[in-house]
Amino acid sequence: MSVRSNSSRDRLLQTAESLILQQGFAGTSIDHILEKAAITKGGFFYHFKGKGELAKALVLRYLEGDSQIFDDLFARSRSLSEDPLHQLLIFLNLFAEMMNNLEETHPGCLVAGFTYETQQFDDEVRDLIRQGVLAWRELISAQLAEIEQVYTPRQETRPETLADMFTAIVEGGIILSRIFQTNDRLRDQILAYRDYLRLLYESNPRAT
Repeated sequence: MSVRSNSSRDRLLQTAESLILQQGFAGTSIDHILEKAAITKGGFFYHFKGKGELAKALVLRYLEGDSQIFDDLFARSRSLSEDPLHQLLIFLNLFAEMMNNLEETHPGCLVAGFTYETQQFDDEVRDLIRQGVLAWRELISAQLAEIEQVYTPRQETRPETLADMFTAIVEGGIILSRIFQTNDRLRDQILAYRDYLRLLYESNPRAT
């Protein structure tokens, strides 16, 4: 979901991300990345001191891409409705549509993949991964807090738990899409989460 670029650094990052999502970080060598990217070893070390620095750049790039996508989708949803619940429902619908319209099966989540291999990374990279997950939580939690100013949930719930549910559903949906080789599994999981939130809050406004 990142922006394309012809620079050698971005070509290295694009190639490395693609290979790592297929083979894992430990299973992807610098030589293999250089071969696929058609870049010399000197070119690699011009941009990165080693594989650890490459990992940090990959995580930052991935999180920045996600942040831009979510900011754009929320901006669109807020332009279409002033109701905080409807804004979140529109956001989820737009996100599901975007995932379903990917040209190829979703390749996987770099943050999730790195989480499975945390022993490969230093504390700085592990902290970036945690910050990325917390950013998703904070984004959805903030919207849910606005919703609960207007609507009463039909059962007791915690916005933080519902926000983490978004992360779990997206990551699980990516796994299902990769297993079945179709993005509609990811789309359907996002829409199921959307339906759950609608049933939890809609038609139950707070008394004024």
